[in-house]
Amino acid sequence: MKALAPSNNPRTDRIIILGSTGSVGVNTIEVVEHLNQIGPRRFEIIGLAAGTRLDALAAQAETLGVRHVASPDADAKAHLGDRVEHVHVGDDAAVEMLHQIARPGDLVIGAIVGAAGIKPSIAALELGCDLALANKESLVAAGPLALEAAERSGAKIIPVDSEHSAVFQCLHAGRSDREVAKVVLTASGGPFRTWSRDRMRSANVSEALNHPTWSMGSKVTIDSASLMNKGLELIEAHWLFGLGSDRLDAVFHPQSIVHSFVEFTDHAVIAQLSPPDMKLPIQYAISWPDRLAGSASRTDFSSLSDLHFESIDKERFPAIEMALEVIDRPSGAGAIFNAANEVAVARFLEERIPFGAIIDTVKATLERLDPGEITSLEDVLEIDRETRRVAAEILEVSANG
Repeated sequence: MKALAPSNNPRTDRIIILGSTGSVGVNTIEVVEHLNQIGPRRFEIIGLAAGTRLDALAAQAETLGVRHVASPDADAKAHLGDRVEHVHVGDDAAVEMLHQIARPGDLVIGAIVGAAGIKPSIAALELGCDLALANKESLVAAGPLALEAAERSGAKIIPVDSEHSAVFQCLHAGRSDREVAKVVLTASGGPFRTWSRDRMRSANVSEALNHPTWSMGSKVTIDSASLMNKGLELIEAHWLFGLGSDRLDAVFHPQSIVHSFVEFTDHAVIAQLSPPDMKLPIQYAISWPDRLAGSASRTDFSSLSDLHFESIDKERFPAIEMALEVIDRPSGAGAIFNAANEVAVARFLEERIPFGAIIDTVKATLERLDPGEITSLEDVLEIDRETRRVAAEILEVSANG
């Protein structure tokens, strides 16, 4: 919790969005526009980074008057050069842009999906920028590095995921992490909450993408269906809040109204409730430590009479236990957990493997590789490369077996 303590110094209101054309990025722009309309604080978006949606990136930059954009797409310079003043191109384009325009106290929205978001997140913290973090991988795969960078620079890590934002808000009711007995994250259960194990293992892509509550990108939606998303969030919570696996858990809550619980040592439980709208945690991260008038829907208390919670069947959804075991292993295990999942999800979305092979691949890769402790970004990248090689090999053997 130390890295999340409020700062006594007001934050400058310059914002850089990494992952601007994705769901979090688009919602962030809408939140900023809303906050600028209501005042009194003003927010200026000064940089945008995106992947291959170059037309959308250019349109955002033109609408917002942004002079710096970044993309790994080799065609970005030719595609955007006439529309945006400074175009940073290449695998490290976002990092290059940060080094050119970021100042200590700026707010960076870390919303690049997957391992590609790790280096920019670390760079933002090293530069003294507060990091509104939606990229789970930055902590799952590189937790020690992110916390060390934040401590050295004085930057703050503010969670954007609805569950971690909820925990962050609930923790203000206690004085130290010693007063926290358990943090419980809620999970909607995705499309397969009531499915049998056998039926779920043979699910197709369209079924897995049919999320009942949230509108998200395809990779995150698949992770939600397998509950790998919740596993990643448990590991993220371990690093964010300094809690061991014995003080972390998850439960099903299909309505997605209660986003997390914090149980304290006196057995009091505090929860954060709101409609399932990403704009609320995004706005909280942007305006923190202030609370400003929101654009998200208000809670209809008459609808809260039938909130439902249930335990997660660990046999149907083994990702939860796997994640808790990862927390107890050396820190490199998180990078293995994440990279193996990314490889398997990509294959599933290409309809090359069945849904059940995602968890099988992660489990087999964790068993094959021996993780060490993360001491540098090079460690993370090396583990990521080796994990992807091994996971691909496991999938090939399975396909030919």
